[in-house]
Amino acid sequence: MNPMSVQEEEQTPGPAKAIRKTSRLTRARRAAILKALADPRRFELLEKIAEANCPLGCAQARAALPISAATLSHHIKELETAGLIEVRREGKFHFLSLRPGVLQSLAGSLAALEHPLCPGG
Repeated sequence: MNPMSVQEEEQTPGPAKAIRKTSRLTRARRAAILKALADPRRFELLEKIAEANCPLGCAQARAALPISAATLSHHIKELETAGLIEVRREGKFHFLSLRPGVLQSLAGSLAALEHPLCPGG
């Protein structure tokens, strides 16, 4: 199974295995997402994509960020590889959108790390 997948295998009685959709991210996927978000310019690009509320054209992204086309291309590839965005290609044009559920899954994974204070501590 692909370590970047959001699906997980669940053992069921007998020889059959059931595949279920889950909001849990694998460790490898979490690490890839956090690494991609660690770059301030990449995070800014992700914010621009989210603010657009519809697929953002690369030309619009380029106009919104003070970076070269090559640097923009690199950041798009990193976000896409991490699974944060989808890139729809129409001829020579590219449109960027957030992958549904990924940020919510990441937030859930991070929230699960927090434990209530120990009694008396």
